[in-house]
Amino acid sequence: MIKIILNGCNGRMGQAVSKIAATDADVTIVAGVDKFPGTAAHSFPIFASFAELKNIEANVIIDFSRPEALQSMLEYAVKQHIPVVIATTGIDEDNKEIIKNASQNIPIFMATNMSIGISVLTELAQRAAYILGNTFDIEIIEKHHNQKEDAPSGTALSIANAINDVLSNSKHYVYGRHGCKAKRTADEIGIHAIRGGTIAGEHSIMFAGHDEVLELNHTAQSRDIFAVGALNAAKFILHKPVGLYSMDDMIAEKSAVTNIYVSEDEAMITLNALPHSAKAIADVFNALADKHINVDMISQTTPVEGIVNISFTIPESDLNEAINALSKFKNRSEGFRIDIFGGISKLTIEGSGMEKQPGIAAKVFDALAQKDVRIKLITTSETKIACVIDRAEEDIALTQLKQTFGI
Repeated sequence: MIKIILNGCNGRMGQAVSKIAATDADVTIVAGVDKFPGTAAHSFPIFASFAELKNIEANVIIDFSRPEALQSMLEYAVKQHIPVVIATTGIDEDNKEIIKNASQNIPIFMATNMSIGISVLTELAQRAAYILGNTFDIEIIEKHHNQKEDAPSGTALSIANAINDVLSNSKHYVYGRHGCKAKRTADEIGIHAIRGGTIAGEHSIMFAGHDEVLELNHTAQSRDIFAVGALNAAKFILHKPVGLYSMDDMIAEKSAVTNIYVSEDEAMITLNALPHSAKAIADVFNALADKHINVDMISQTTPVEGIVNISFTIPESDLNEAINALSKFKNRSEGFRIDIFGGISKLTIEGSGMEKQPGIAAKVFDALAQKDVRIKLITTSETKIACVIDRAEEDIALTQLKQTFGI
């Protein structure tokens, strides 16, 4: 059971967190801190400040308060060695410096928006900006309830910063255009804030080009999504080392491995004792390309005395054609040999968060070792590990890996 201190417990978001936490068997709120402790009723004790907290055993602090409350909260957290989830908006550069300093002593999770959907929206916006570059004008519109004090929202600024990072920080921000009589310039990102009613949160990114407009939108239908996100962040940060973490880190951990599958229509060829030269390697793959043979996994050994071995996979149906195409290389070097492996499967483990999550390869190979699965070839990318194994071991390898990664 994760024991939580909820800072800002009587605010709108604090009450939403309290409501969602009451339905989560993994967490319990043991105390609340709020500047106005008597304005709402809770099942846990409420204190006006962290200085009043005595003999409260807690694992994590969730903060949905105000920037001016950061200092006292972080001093308490550092003293008690308690991780913190900061979801407070309106954080300025001075606040960020305070948070950064505290993160050298405790793990801190900080996000301007606790919605996973917003993180996906931001990634999509970055991708769009990368493709469209400076050929489209970019405008960001955010809408919130009439009680929100900061404008533009921290989320809108985070989205703008993420887009600007992709564009080498070549843009400057224009906040509304009231009183502006000049034409829009190509090097600006417009950011606009709307306040009204009970809007939980809406963010739109518009890419406006010549005779076409692309829009990306996210709508929060209630504050509950942010409460769920904060509780997930608390579970994520609980046993992390000292440091500053973000929504990207949590998503990377959750998406480290999202798919595991096998392909059976594969054959593997190893060319032994090839001359270590770019020309020799190019000739090999040109010979296969001339026969319209698609090559998949490619792995080369470290050169020894001017000789390398190269292994690769091809469709099993192209095996005979490939052997004929490669037979002409037998006179290229002494000891040249073609080894052929049929009856194999390509086992693929992939996940978008793999590149930010260390230890995935170790877990993969440890899982296969437990079942004594023999690996014939390995290739990797930032988001994928592919192994060639005997087809007879396919089922046991697939089952073991899916159990390991909970898929």
